[in-house]
Amino acid sequence: MAKKSDVVIGVIIIVSFLFFSLVVLFAFMGISGEGELSLAGMGKKVAIIDLHGVINNSADIIRQLKKYTKDSSVPAIVMHIDSPGGGVAPSQEIYEEMKKAKENGKRIVASMGSVGASGGYYVACAADTIIANPGTLTGSIGVLLEFPVAEELFKKIGLRFEVVKSGEFKDVGTYNRRMTEAERKLLQSVIDDTYDQFVEVLVENRNLSEEEALKIADGSIFTGRQAKKLGLVDELGDLEDAIKIAGKMGGIEGPPKTIKERVRKVTFFDLLTQQMEELFKLNESEKLMPKLQYIFK
Repeated sequence: MAKKSDVVIGVIIIVSFLFFSLVVLFAFMGISGEGELSLAGMGKKVAIIDLHGVINNSADIIRQLKKYTKDSSVPAIVMHIDSPGGGVAPSQEIYEEMKKAKENGKRIVASMGSVGASGGYYVACAADTIIANPGTLTGSIGVLLEFPVAEELFKKIGLRFEVVKSGEFKDVGTYNRRMTEAERKLLQSVIDDTYDQFVEVLVENRNLSEEEALKIADGSIFTGRQAKKLGLVDELGDLEDAIKIAGKMGGIEGPPKTIKERVRKVTFFDLLTQQMEELFKLNESEKLMPKLQYIFK
C-alpha cells in the first residue's frame, strides 16, 4: 500500500503539471490589445497592426500581415495608421501585401489617427474601409524628391569635385552642383510617373473618376471630415470604432477580442547601438542622395 506521503507528493506533482499546462495554453491562446494574456485565442479575433511614424522600411509590417493572414482565428485586421508617409517603395510594398491578405479572405480596416497623409493614405487605400477622426490630417497626395545642393559652400571652402561618368545622367541628383535642365526634365518625368501610380490607386480603390482624383491629388491636406466629403474616407471614428467595424466584417458576434504584438522593451544596449548607428550614418553620402517619397512635410 502506498504511503500517505507518496500520495501527497503525487497530488502535488499532478496539480503542478496541470497548472503549468494551463499557463502554456493561455500563452498560446493569444495576447490582448493591452499585451496581457487573454482567452481571446479560443475564438475569432481582430488583429491590430500599428503603422506609426515615417515609412522607411516595410519589413516588420509585411511580416505581421503575413502572420495574421496565415492565422485562421483572425478574419479581420485593423491597420492603425499614424504616419505622414515616407518612401514610395516601402509604401507600395505594404499596400501590395494588404491586397494579398484580402485575396486570402482577410477583411481590412484602416484607422487613421492624428495623421494619415501621403504614403500613409496610400497604404490606407488597400483597406476595405477607411476610418478617420474628424480632425485627422490626411490627403497630401503627391510625390516629393529633394536633395541638398552645396555648390556655393564648396566654392567658399575651395572644394571641387572631379567626376568621371559613363553617361550624361549617371550622377543626376548629386549635391555638389546644380542640376542641368536636362536632368530636371528627367527627374520630373520620374516624379510624374510615380504620381500617376498614386492617382491610379485612388481611381481603383476610392470609386473616383480620374478627373475627380486629379482635382484632389494636388498635395493639399484635408481634415478627416473634409476627406469624407471628398470620398477619401468612408467613416468618421476612432480606433475602437474601427475594431467594431472590423469585427462585423469578419463575422464576429458581439464585442470583438483583439490581438496585437507586444511592444519590445527598449534596453540600454538598444539605445547605445542606435546612437552608434546614427553616428556612423553621418558619414554616409546615401543620406544626401535624392529619394522618391510619398510624404507630408
